[in-house]
Amino acid sequence: MLAGMAGLGAFLLATPIWGLSLSMDPSLAAGPALTVSPVAVSGPSAAAPDDDEDEGAAEARDAGPSVADQMRQRGDIAKIHRAMGIATWASMTATVLLGYFQYYNLYGMFSSLSNTPCVEGRAIFGQNACVRQPIPHLVSSMVTTALYSVTFGLSYRMPDPMNLSEGESEYARNLRRHKRLRWVHFVGMAAQIGLGAIIANADKFGLSRANDYRTLQALSTVHFAIGLVTYAALTWAGVIFLF
Repeated sequence: MLAGMAGLGAFLLATPIWGLSLSMDPSLAAGPALTVSPVAVSGPSAAAPDDDEDEGAAEARDAGPSVADQMRQRGDIAKIHRAMGIATWASMTATVLLGYFQYYNLYGMFSSLSNTPCVEGRAIFGQNACVRQPIPHLVSSMVTTALYSVTFGLSYRMPDPMNLSEGESEYARNLRRHKRLRWVHFVGMAAQIGLGAIIANADKFGLSRANDYRTLQALSTVHFAIGLVTYAALTWAGVIFLF
């Protein structure tokens, strides 16, 4: 929401006009001697500006950007928002896929510990994926979070002087839906960050894969499920205005 621009008041300058007049001294009959005396002539200066016009200009400046200016700014930000949204969606797609591979390696399809790909030696990307931090998934999730934060912030930078989400037009309905979905994927992102931090640092929370396998499996299942819901909400929100 943009603050209105403060304007400066206009100053008026009045310049007096001085004239000359001629007069004769009656006591001097011998010759026509002349004296010069200044006489002030009052009246408005021809260059003086209109007070009403200056006050109107100052009020217009104080009122801030016009509706047309705000709509142009909205259009400019919308282009960036759209590009960032596509980049966020692409990055989240990679994050979800890498997260699925990590989940499958460690927990299979709701398998017991002994039947997981990591224990059976058939982990995707090799056995190193089972004994170290999931670097690809971690990096991808960090990139997604950064892109998402910028995209989400831009949605609040777009002025809306015409209240475009009001009414029953197709555009207004789509915009309201888009805004509602924004909160779904925002809550999903926040939950993903929290759960991801707990799972990645399970040992610091007193959880071990050997003794707390089912607890970690449950947490990871919830983490992956929320990821799918978040991804679906972001996809839906984008498709609404992409086509």
